[in-house]
Amino acid sequence: MSTTQPIRSRRPPPELTGGPEFAIDVARLAADNRTEDVKVLDLRGLSNLTDFFVLGTGTSSRQMHAVVDLIRQHAKSLDRAPFGIADTQSATWILADYIDVVVHLFDAEHREYYDLDGLWGDAPQVDWREEKGSGVFF
Repeated sequence: MSTTQPIRSRRPPPELTGGPEFAIDVARLAADNRTEDVKVLDLRGLSNLTDFFVLGTGTSSRQMHAVVDLIRQHAKSLDRAPFGIADTQSATWILADYIDVVVHLFDAEHREYYDLDGLWGDAPQVDWREEKGSGVFF
């Protein structure tokens, strides 16, 4: 008799809300911890996989791993768990998938090479530096 594994959905559960707020929190957390060129892209209506990308350039492998750990702690405080986190010890690109928000931290070389900023150039950028509640994305 074979057992089958349940299929994990890519859509967030109905009780999970606050994608824009979480993306902005993550961007601020990354920027506050020396991540450079942080951007939040609003992919709603452009992608069926996620609603937001948070992109950032790390200054070192250690710094990038520390930021991902801080993001994980913040997410846990909001009862969010990552769908998956992909990284390597060399940390050229770390991806943290929270279903409605996907975080990409790159080193400078790989950020330029993969050019997600250009690939998703049609996506509106969220001004994450605004105070909460004053933006149009809430």
